[in-house]
Amino acid sequence: MRSVIGIVLVLAGWALSGAVQRQLNRDREHLGLTAVSPLTNAPPVLAFTTVALGSFRGLIANALWVRVAEQQERGTHFEALQLAEWIALLQPRNPRVWQFLAWNLAYNIAGCFTAPADRWRWVQRGIELLRDRGLVLNPRAAELYTELATYYQHKLGLDLDPAHRFYKAELSAQMVRVIGRTPPWPDLLEPRTAADQARVRRLREEFKLDPVFMAHVDGHYGPLDWRLPEAHAIYWADLGLEKCAPPDALPLRRVIWQAMLGAFKHGRLIENFADRELDYGPNLALAERVHDTFEEALAADPTRADYIGRAHQNFHREVVALLYAHNQREAAANWFRRLQEEYPTAVPAHQDLDDFVIQHVTRLAAGATQDRVRAVIEGLLVTAYQHYALGEDNPAVGHVLLARRVWERHQARFAGQEERAGLPPFEALQREMYARVISGGTTISARLAEQLRQRAGPADRTTTTNTATANHTASSAP
Repeated sequence: MRSVIGIVLVLAGWALSGAVQRQLNRDREHLGLTAVSPLTNAPPVLAFTTVALGSFRGLIANALWVRVAEQQERGTHFEALQLAEWIALLQPRNPRVWQFLAWNLAYNIAGCFTAPADRWRWVQRGIELLRDRGLVLNPRAAELYTELATYYQHKLGLDLDPAHRFYKAELSAQMVRVIGRTPPWPDLLEPRTAADQARVRRLREEFKLDPVFMAHVDGHYGPLDWRLPEAHAIYWADLGLEKCAPPDALPLRRVIWQAMLGAFKHGRLIENFADRELDYGPNLALAERVHDTFEEALAADPTRADYIGRAHQNFHREVVALLYAHNQREAAANWFRRLQEEYPTAVPAHQDLDDFVIQHVTRLAAGATQDRVRAVIEGLLVTAYQHYALGEDNPAVGHVLLARRVWERHQARFAGQEERAGLPPFEALQREMYARVISGGTTISARLAEQLRQRAGPADRTTTTNTATANHTASSAP
C-alpha cells in the first residue's frame, strides 16, 4: 500500500510540475526573458542531447565551437556556417556568436563567389543577421553595433572588395525605392498619406531604420546621402552610442569619423549616364561637419588625444588637397592656415600651400624621378578629363591646374638640365593624355571617352579643360 501511495504521489507531482513549467515558460516568453529556440534540421543525436541535457547546453556549444574551428582551418565555410547557426540557437545572448556568424557570411562565404550578385547576396545576409537577429536579442551589445556599422563603412563603403561598386548600386537602389533620392523628412516624421505610412513601415520593418533617429543623424552629421553606405554606418554607430553608452566608446566613435571621412571624400553620388553606372565624388560641403566630429571625439575621450589627433591631422591634409584640386583655392588656403594653427608641427616652416599640396598629392620625396613625376601628372590629367566628360567643370579645371603646378615645380628643380631630367611641355602632355583617353588607352570607358570627345569638340582641342571654364577660373589660374 505504501508503494502504491508513493507511486501515485510521484505521478501527481510530476503532472503538477509539468503544468507549472508550462505556465512558467509562457510567462518567460511573454516577458521576453528567454531567447532559446529549438534546434531545427539538426542531427538526431544533437537534438536529443540538447533536450536531454537541458542546462548543459553550454557544453554542447563548446563542442560545436571546437568543430567550427576545425572547419575554418580547412576552409569549409559552409559547414562552419551550419554549426554556427546551431551555436546561435544554443547561445543567443552571446554577441561573439553573432559576430562570427555574420563575418563568415559577409566575408568568408561571399569571397567564395566571383559574380557580384552572388557576393552581394551573402554580404546582405551577414548584415541582416546582425541587424534582424543579433541586435534584436542583444540590444545593448555595443560590439554588434560596431560590427554592423563597420560592414557598411568597410565592406560597402571602401573599394577593397572587387564587387564594391555593385554593393553600392544595390544599396542605392533599395533606398531610392523607399525614400527616393532625398529623404522627404516632413513626410517621414509625420506620415499622413497611406503611401508615406507604407514607406515608414517599410523603413522600420525591412531595414530596421527609425525615421526619427535618421533625421537626428542627418541633422547632426549631414546632410548625408542615404543612398550611400556611409550614412548607414554613421546611423548604426551613433545608435550604439545612444543605446549602450559603452565604457569604451572608441570603436563606435572611430567608425563614425571614418565613415564621415568616407562621406567627405566620396560621398557625392554622380550619375554616369554614358556607362549607366554610379560614380562617386567628394562631398566638400561636409568638411566642417567632419571637423566637428573629430572635436566631439577628442572632447569625449581626452585620454586618446594623440590617437584621435593623428586622424584629425590627416583629415586636415585631405581637406586642403581636395579643395585645392577642385579649384577652391581660397577655401584650401583657409584650411591650410587652420592646419598650421591646430597642428604647428604638421607643416614645415618654409612650405607654402602649393608645395604642401604637391607633396601631399604626389607623396614624392625631393629626389623624385622623372618617370614618377610624369606618372602623377598623367594621372591628374586623366582624372580631369573624366570630370569634364561627366560635366564637372570645376574639379576638371582644378586637376589641370594642380597637374601644371607639379610640372612647373619639377621643371624649376631641374632648370638648365631639361634635356637630362626635364619633362615635355605641359601642353604636349595634355595632348598625349587626351589622345590616350579617347582611344581607350586609360581606365576611362569607351562610352565616357566618346562623351568627352563630343563635349570637347574637334579632336585637336586637347586643352579643353583649361578653357572650358576660363571665365570663372581666370583669377585662380597660374
